[in-house]
Amino acid sequence: MVSTTPMLLFLSSAGVRRAVGSFGPSVATAFLNAPASTVMPMVTRQQSLNTRFMSTDAPAEEKTEEEKAAIKAQREARKAEKERKKAEKEAKKAAKAAAEEAANRIDDVTYLSVSEQDSYEPMGDMSIVMSRSRSGREFVNVGDIGGSDDAKYGPGETVWLRGRLNSIRVKGGSCFLVLRQNSFDTVQACFFKDKENPDLSAKMIKYLKTLTTESMVDLQGTVAAADVKSASVQDAELVINRIHAVSKADAMLPFLVEDAARSEKEVEESQDTDRPFPRLGQELRLDHRWLDLRAPANNAIMRVQSAICQLFRESLYSQGFVEIHTPKLIAGESESGAGVFTTDYFGTTACLAQSPQLYKQMAISSDLDRVFEIGPVFRAENSNTRRHLCEFTGLDLEMAINEHYMETLEVVHNMFKHIFENLETRWAKELEVIRTQYESEPVTFTDEPCVLHWPEAMEILKEKGFDMGDELGDLTGAMELALGAAVKEKYGTDFFMLDKYPSNIRPFYTMPDPADARFSNSYDMFIRGQEICSGAQRCHDPDLVTEIINQKGIEIGDGLKTYIESFRHGVSPHAGAGIGLERVVFLYLGLDNVRKASMFPRDPNRCAP
Repeated sequence: MVSTTPMLLFLSSAGVRRAVGSFGPSVATAFLNAPASTVMPMVTRQQSLNTRFMSTDAPAEEKTEEEKAAIKAQREARKAEKERKKAEKEAKKAAKAAAEEAANRIDDVTYLSVSEQDSYEPMGDMSIVMSRSRSGREFVNVGDIGGSDDAKYGPGETVWLRGRLNSIRVKGGSCFLVLRQNSFDTVQACFFKDKENPDLSAKMIKYLKTLTTESMVDLQGTVAAADVKSASVQDAELVINRIHAVSKADAMLPFLVEDAARSEKEVEESQDTDRPFPRLGQELRLDHRWLDLRAPANNAIMRVQSAICQLFRESLYSQGFVEIHTPKLIAGESESGAGVFTTDYFGTTACLAQSPQLYKQMAISSDLDRVFEIGPVFRAENSNTRRHLCEFTGLDLEMAINEHYMETLEVVHNMFKHIFENLETRWAKELEVIRTQYESEPVTFTDEPCVLHWPEAMEILKEKGFDMGDELGDLTGAMELALGAAVKEKYGTDFFMLDKYPSNIRPFYTMPDPADARFSNSYDMFIRGQEICSGAQRCHDPDLVTEIINQKGIEIGDGLKTYIESFRHGVSPHAGAGIGLERVVFLYLGLDNVRKASMFPRDPNRCAP
């Protein structure tokens, strides 16, 4: 087989063949017979020689300085043009990116005037509300929106709402959200991608995705008739035109309001399912009480608490009472046997008032014959029960009487009737919401006061198996509940009064029973077998009250001296009562803990928030 290497060399270049031949036959033969790995470098070197020695071109002439400068200038011009085109390309790319970023950026909106609304983006967080202007927007209530023609704001009308984002669901080019006002008024709103304006629709969807539940938002929408199951407004919804977050909530909250709004029964029944609802502990709720109070039932409880104060005032005003405001920093204890909080008062010790008791009585001595007060009461009692607080709101009243403390019981009974009857009618909506989560029935009561006397109560309790001893001791919680059940069975009422308590368990200002000093002209009132009110005819005789104070071993300090002195200047016989507001709410609504009836409860283990 003939080697192809010489043939390849032969065919590669005539010039190479001539060069090889010029060195003689022996060199040519050696070259042509050499291995390819040897020949190729030689060929390359020879080609270089041929180029050097066989070229017929004349040497290049030396360029002048002007020519060199021109060449350099041309080179620099080409480089500059290249750099210019590169910069122009980069600038166009940056401008395009900036335009895209600007088109997609959602800036904050400073809403100053309705007349300028068209210049504002229809989405975006609202600038911090800092009282810059009155924009002229008119906000409406969710409860006024409806799908019928007789609704205040019906189909076709455009409205502004401010509310809390209860829930939101964004999917593809659509969004459904529920807006909440006043904790339990809700309305559905929706947004759908507009094919005629896809860029703006995409931007709106993008913004809606940033909204977090519990955020406060302003929403402008057009009312449309709809069949809605997920909101309190069930015959209408809003088609979103504009939406702005006024205050965004954190994406991660301590707990969900919807979890706080579930009944114990609902939570319990879910435990055996694939998706059990979480149990929210009392401490977690109280640590974030503002969030807990957003739950519809808990929010409504605060409204019922307010209603009881309103009805208390209404009834007493109608019965000739005057509202007073007494000191809460006092020189000594206002109650015997109850712990007090003390504080330094410019070098002396003062107490936080355990009640307005002494000042109510001095008001009677001031010829304010019928007075009441709604104010804080402080008790330094290390009690951690479900019905005790260290600070609560007292509903107190005091009135001059002509002959008998029953005059006061009749006034108080009328007052409670006014509260019970009007709660069920004027606050029916709130009660319905509460009873959805916390089951209870309306309190039953008699038309005239239902008053048990101490001896009758003792007989009932002995029949129930309680050992009453000498019958001069106070009632335990179990005894009160048993008595309440017996009264309900016998008299058909949840609300009743018990009088003639033993003197030794009542405060020093209580008038003794004229027939037996071991007992007193005192009384308590009960709802569902638990105490809500304590009262008595007061001991208005200065010598008698001084004697009782001494018998109880109480030191007569400056506070008591002025109190007794007010009687020495003449005072009408009088009686009164002190009612715990939170206790009334707690028992009327059948709650399991008085802390649910207090906005920010104070107990031995809690002084914040």
